[in-house]
Amino acid sequence: MTKSLGLSGMRSGRRWALGGLVALACVGNLSAEENPNDPYEGFNRSMFAVHEAIDKYAAKPVAQAYDNTVPLPVKASVGNFFSNVGDLWIGANSALQGKFADAGADIGRLLINSTVGIFGLFDVASELGLEKHEEDFGQTLAVWGVGSGGYLFWPVIGPRNVRDTAGFGVDSYIDPVWRIHAVPVRNSMVALRFVDIRASLLPADKVVEEAALDKYAYIRDAYLQRRRNQIFDGRPPRLDD
Repeated sequence: MTKSLGLSGMRSGRRWALGGLVALACVGNLSAEENPNDPYEGFNRSMFAVHEAIDKYAAKPVAQAYDNTVPLPVKASVGNFFSNVGDLWIGANSALQGKFADAGADIGRLLINSTVGIFGLFDVASELGLEKHEEDFGQTLAVWGVGSGGYLFWPVIGPRNVRDTAGFGVDSYIDPVWRIHAVPVRNSMVALRFVDIRASLLPADKVVEEAALDKYAYIRDAYLQRRRNQIFDGRPPRLDD
C-alpha cells in the first residue's frame, strides 16, 4: 500500500513538474510576444548590465558630487547654456518635419537667449512665451516614414531603437559642442554636459528603483511610450489591441 502511494506521489510530482515546465514555456513565449519591439533583448540586457556598472561606479557618483557642490543658479545656467546650443538644430528638425511655426520659435529662442540671455546662460525666451521644443533627427526620420526597427540599449547613451541610433549619429555629428576644434575644450564641454544631464536625472532614480520589478523592462517601456509621444507631439493615435 505504501509502495503504491509512493509511486502515485512520484507520478503526481512528475506531472506537476511537467506542468510547471509547460507553464514556464508559455510565459516565456507570451513575454516574447508581448515585446515585439525588443527582438535583441539578450544583447540589450547585457549592455544594460554594463551601463548599470558604469553608472554605479562612475557616472552617478560624479553627478551626485556635482549636484551637491555646485550652487543651483550655476547648475541652471549650465543647463540653459547647453539647451540654447541645441536650439539651432532643433529648429532645423522642426523645419524638416514641416513645423515651420515651431522652427521660427526655436530660432527666436536662440537669438533672444544668445543675446539678452547672455550666451544662453539665462532662459529669457521662455519668460517671453517662446516654448522650448525637443526635436531631433530620429524624430525627423520617423515623420518621413522611416520605421523604428528593434529596440536597442547602449551603455552610457541609453535606450534607443535602430532608427534613433542612426539619428543620434547625425545629431552628434551636427552638434556644435562635438565640433569644437580645441580637443581639451571640447572634451571638457562634453563631460560637463553629460554630468549635468545625469545630475538632472537623479530624482528619477528612486522612482524607478521603487516602481520597477524589472528595471530593464520598465526603462524600455517608458522609453518606447515617451518616444511615441514625442514623434506625435503628445497626440499619438490609438494603438490596435
